[in-house]
Amino acid sequence: MTKPPSLQDVARAAKLSPATVSRYLNGSLSLPQETSNRIDAAIAALNYRPNPHARSLSRGRSDTIGLVVPDVANPFFAKLAAAVEHHAGQAGLGLMLCTSVNRQSRELDYIERLRRNHVDGLLFTTNHQDENQALARAINASRNIVVMDEDVEGTDVPKVFSDNIQGAQLAARHFLEAGHSNVVYVGGPRNIMTSRERAQGFTQAIEAAGATLAGELLGHYTAAYGRQAMAEILERFPDATAIFVGSDEITYGMVEEAKTLGLRLGEDISIITFDDVGPMALFDPPVTAIRQSVEEIGRVGFELLLKRMEGDMSAPRIRLPVKLMERGSVKRRR
Repeated sequence: MTKPPSLQDVARAAKLSPATVSRYLNGSLSLPQETSNRIDAAIAALNYRPNPHARSLSRGRSDTIGLVVPDVANPFFAKLAAAVEHHAGQAGLGLMLCTSVNRQSRELDYIERLRRNHVDGLLFTTNHQDENQALARAINASRNIVVMDEDVEGTDVPKVFSDNIQGAQLAARHFLEAGHSNVVYVGGPRNIMTSRERAQGFTQAIEAAGATLAGELLGHYTAAYGRQAMAEILERFPDATAIFVGSDEITYGMVEEAKTLGLRLGEDISIITFDDVGPMALFDPPVTAIRQSVEEIGRVGFELLLKRMEGDMSAPRIRLPVKLMERGSVKRRR
């Protein structure tokens, strides 16, 4: 097999040093027209293809960013990855998608890859508490990181989240306007920001109206937990008429369990979900939802990362608005 031509081969053909050819190809050296023509001619004659990895290393950057997500099979994170990929492509950057399986050891490894210049910047999402502050220390020790969707407390980097409290309040008001005064909240882990804020906003709005928060169940952002939660609600809070669910993933499990038990959404029990990333409009009945714009989270996060990579070391904390998508899963009781 014929060995592909190297930079040294081009330099010999152009009668120049490899360093001169390398700097010319990297755009860091201006040469007389006659000299640049010799290099271009040598490249064409040899059919030379520069090694993009080597060129990137010579410039001290990879032209690639990373995106860390807990689970790419989750529609929320799949849509987030698609949004980031779109904006990275428009900016001429590659994207390395890193799936952590929500394990801290893998998250720390990806942050270490940033430190070793495998990527120029990192968009970071997680779905668990940073119990020993290892994530916070690693993030603060790295330069170009933006945290999205879920907070890593104690970090001084740019962050972009949805307005969880606003969304939970919208859900509570919608239930109250429909005549529901005995409601339940089901959310993710107790010790993470999204779950806490959604519980906080919902509880405050319900109690301010003099209604009853019959129960609050906190567990995991999974369909398996949704099935468990629905069974527990029916056993512990049989008089509850409405449920606010903190994520689509939990809702999938709750809808499945309700169907198994012969319950009719919007009739026997009313439900509102938070996310509206999955096919909530295709359920029977369509599920009312608090929609957060995953595409906007990806766009804003990417723009914050670009600024960081360009030397802007400010650390804004941005909250994006959400909106109520009214459908058929909330029964009016008046």
